[in-house]
Amino acid sequence: MPDELSIYQSFRKARRKRVKRFGKKLTRGLSGFFARQSLVPDVPIHDNRSYPFLERFVDNWPTIHSEVMGILKHREAIPFFQQVSSDQSRIARGNNWRTFILFGFGQKVPRNCKYAPVTTALLETVPNLQSAWFSILAPGYHIPAHRGVTKGILRAHLGLIIPKEAAKCRMRVSDLIQSWWPGELFVFDDTYEHEIWNDTDEERVILIFDFVRPMRYWGGAVNSGFLQLLKLTAYYQEPKRNLKIFEDRFESAVRRAEKNNEI
Repeated sequence: MPDELSIYQSFRKARRKRVKRFGKKLTRGLSGFFARQSLVPDVPIHDNRSYPFLERFVDNWPTIHSEVMGILKHREAIPFFQQVSSDQSRIARGNNWRTFILFGFGQKVPRNCKYAPVTTALLETVPNLQSAWFSILAPGYHIPAHRGVTKGILRAHLGLIIPKEAAKCRMRVSDLIQSWWPGELFVFDDTYEHEIWNDTDEERVILIFDFVRPMRYWGGAVNSGFLQLLKLTAYYQEPKRNLKIFEDRFESAVRRAEKNNEI
C-alpha cells in the first residue's frame, strides 16, 4: 500500500492540476473583459510612445549592460528557468535558458537586486511593476509557442547582449516577427501566442519586465484582485520558495570568487 507521503504528494499534484485548469478558464473569461477595459490598443506589439517611462531604460542601457556583464561572471550560479518554476518546464528544457530574477509579482528579490543597483532603481520607476529578470538564452535554442497568463499585464524586452546575426535571433508574436537590438526596447502582449528562436552560435541576453496594463477603473480593480489571487497559488509560491535557495547560491559564488581574487 502507498505510504502517507506518496498519497499526500499525489493529492497535491491532482489539486494543482485542478487549480491550473480552473485558472486557464478564468483567464480566458477575463481576457475579453480586460481588452474592453484597456486604455491602450489590444494589439500584439505596442507603440512605445504609450509608455513614456520606457525612455529611461533606453537612455541607461549601457549601464544596465555593464551590470548584467558583472552578473554573468558567475553564470554557473544563475538558475535555469525550470529550476525556479516547474510550470516553465514545457518551454524551458535542459541547460538552455537561465534567469536572474530581480522582482517577482511586485516583490523585490533584494539580494539579487544589489548586483544591479541602477537597473533596480530604474525598475522601481515603472508604474505597477510586477516582475523583472535578466533572460539568458543559449545558442541554438527554440522556445516553443506559448501564451502568457493574463491580458492584465504587458511585457517589455530590452536588448543587452545580442548575436551579431540579429535577424536569426527573433520572436514571433501572433503573426509578427520581432528581433532584438542592443539598447532597443519593445512592449508586447504575451497572451498572444509567441515563440522564440536563437538560430545563432551566440548567447542572447535581455532585460524583461512586466507591468500592469493601463485600464479603466473596473478593469484595474478586477485585475488587482486576480493578481492577488494568483499570489496564493503554487504558480507564485513555488518560485518564491525556490528563489531564496538560488539567492544563497549566487551570493556564495560571488563570495568564493572574491576570496579567490584575494589570494
